[in-house]
Amino acid sequence: MQFRRLRIPDAYEFFPRAFPDDRGLFVAPFQEEAFRSAAGHPLRLGQSNHSVSRRGTIRGIHFADTPPGQAKYVYCPRGSLLDVVVDLRVGSPTFGTWDAVKLDSSEYHAVYVAEGLGHGFIALEDDTVMAYLCSEPYNPTGEHGITPLDPALDLPWPADLEPLLSDKDRAAPTLAEAREQGLLPAYDDCVAYYDKLRSAH
Repeated sequence: MQFRRLRIPDAYEFFPRAFPDDRGLFVAPFQEEAFRSAAGHPLRLGQSNHSVSRRGTIRGIHFADTPPGQAKYVYCPRGSLLDVVVDLRVGSPTFGTWDAVKLDSSEYHAVYVAEGLGHGFIALEDDTVMAYLCSEPYNPTGEHGITPLDPALDLPWPADLEPLLSDKDRAAPTLAEAREQGLLPAYDDCVAYYDKLRSAH
């Protein structure tokens, strides 16, 4: 399986090969060897998540206190979505920038989001499924978000879709407000944690 680095350091897109035939299709969206080649360490699996979303639903932008944070390996087993990664690490050379990748159930591309990065997506069709492999279990006291509608970020949500947000995501602070409140992870802390993961293996 091939991969590419996104514009934001420590985020990757993976390209598994799909094998369609007259019975249907087989694909392996996560492959350990390719993941290790990209990230430099194995993916610890603390929890798997599964969401189903109506067209126009935005989930995110979410992140967790780092360390340990919560890395995510995500793909779309049904429907299609636009996946967005935002660099929230204060001190990062790409702080405040984003990258976006379309994920769908025809090509099964996947995205890895390292600890400390923000993640969100918008469903492009009804009944879109997102599958997440998470490095850590859900920790409600360490989970945070910034509003996906922050005008300063200007995220690439399609203009023809009316965004559907949870109350929590709609009330989340902007990036600037989250920084002022001390909610954002420090880039140096994240890099030190990545180095710890790599040195352990």
